[in-house]
Amino acid sequence: MRKTLRLLTIALALAAPLAAQGPRPGGSEAKDVEFSILTVSGTGQARVAPDQATVRLGVLAQAPTAREAQTQVNRSAQAVLDSIRKVGIPAERIQTTGLSLNPQYAQGRPDQGPRITGYQASNTVTVLVEDLAKVGPVIDAGLTSGANNLDGVEFGLRKDDAARAAALTDAVHSARIKAEALARALRVKLVEIVEVAEGGVSIAPPPSPFRGKMAMAAEAMIATPVSAGEVGVEASVAIRWRIAPCPGDGPCS
Repeated sequence: MRKTLRLLTIALALAAPLAAQGPRPGGSEAKDVEFSILTVSGTGQARVAPDQATVRLGVLAQAPTAREAQTQVNRSAQAVLDSIRKVGIPAERIQTTGLSLNPQYAQGRPDQGPRITGYQASNTVTVLVEDLAKVGPVIDAGLTSGANNLDGVEFGLRKDDAARAAALTDAVHSARIKAEALARALRVKLVEIVEVAEGGVSIAPPPSPFRGKMAMAAEAMIATPVSAGEVGVEASVAIRWRIAPCPGDGPCS
């Protein structure tokens, strides 16, 4: 686990007076009680191995007519789907996430507008891979069967409860260290925690090494090596302590 400390927000605020309940002996009302608050934020991080990956593969084709372009893409996309299923990926983990068909233009003579020179069709498939050993084979199966665009591999977590808890624990520890350091510098003591607010938990996958790269010709390919690395889980908290001044010049117990 690696700790990441961010800039903290410190607020010393005077809380609203607390009225005592009931009169004091002798008939006089209780005086208002005032106390000060120290607010400190903390951040924490946990790094864990991912347990799933998302692979995006695409087929792109150009042809003189829209029908030809779409037919080429349909044929290649079906071959890609069949190949990915043969790797052992269930059909429900494979989803078509992009379809497009657009005319291609060329600039004509000055007295004419742009003219259509052909059509470009595309089909993008997103594959959820829960066995990380199959990420490379899925990529290879797609590229060798007709995919000519690899739009990235993103690693993530299906079960992230333990990582989230570890990041939150680290964030609380960070906030406490800051509060204790500030208390020493300000010569006050931390009396009790009056409020804890979670700032949120985020999961940052490692950057994809494949995004935006075009596929090589199938006959020139070798097996695609894939390293999953680690997924970072970050959390932040804000904690408010009631504080009291240290007595005189003596130690603050």
